[in-house]
Amino acid sequence: MTREAKNPVKATQRSLAVLEMLYELGTARLTELAERLELPDSTVHNHLSTLVEGGFVTRNDGVYRLSLQFLTYGEFARSQYKITDAARNELRHLASETSESASMCVAESGLGYFIAHEPGNTDLPLDLYLGKRVPLHATAFGKVLLADRPDEDIETTIDRHGLAACTSNTITDRSALLEELASVRSNGHAVGDEERLRGVRSVATAVRNESGIAVGAVGVTGPTSRLTLERLRGPVLEAVINTKNVIELQITYS
Repeated sequence: MTREAKNPVKATQRSLAVLEMLYELGTARLTELAERLELPDSTVHNHLSTLVEGGFVTRNDGVYRLSLQFLTYGEFARSQYKITDAARNELRHLASETSESASMCVAESGLGYFIAHEPGNTDLPLDLYLGKRVPLHATAFGKVLLADRPDEDIETTIDRHGLAACTSNTITDRSALLEELASVRSNGHAVGDEERLRGVRSVATAVRNESGIAVGAVGVTGPTSRLTLERLRGPVLEAVINTKNVIELQITYS
């Protein structure tokens, strides 16, 4: 978890840590959570009991998981981005045209969140879904969004979240990332070449509002066996750019 509060409430921090761990694990028993969090079972149990009572966590046969109550909050948060409605139909067309997964990603608090997604024709588990959270430095979508920010904002994001390696191709050096972002600004798009998941490539470009500010990134993701660099930088990129142009018109005149 990032730390910004001057006087953080420890109890709240621990509850948030429990939620974060459940998000990472999917499901877990009390002892596993306590071990992962390095806290006494009794402490974790108190937090879990409070979260269950509040409807944020469910318990079944001693196994805990996040509740669907987060879906209510998540859908409301997603609705605050007017780009969501504009993206839905266009992503469907993009996925159909390219036969690959098409997505819209936005940046919030230094992380990337997929707010619209249309799956492609592949059996490969791309690990993409509505609400998926990703590090900005390890995805084509994230690099597009980072490249639009001032240097001081980029440095703040790096300081806050780090540059963890998702694969051996992930850019983990600060200078290398800044150089990559300069290339993204120059080219107008970013490529993710097995940087978050092995065997997966993506290409993305920024969607800008009427003020020219990047409010999201639209792109395509697919297996390297199909999404070759030649195809990615050719017809697929052209389709992505056409899609972003349509979305920009819709958010400008809606």
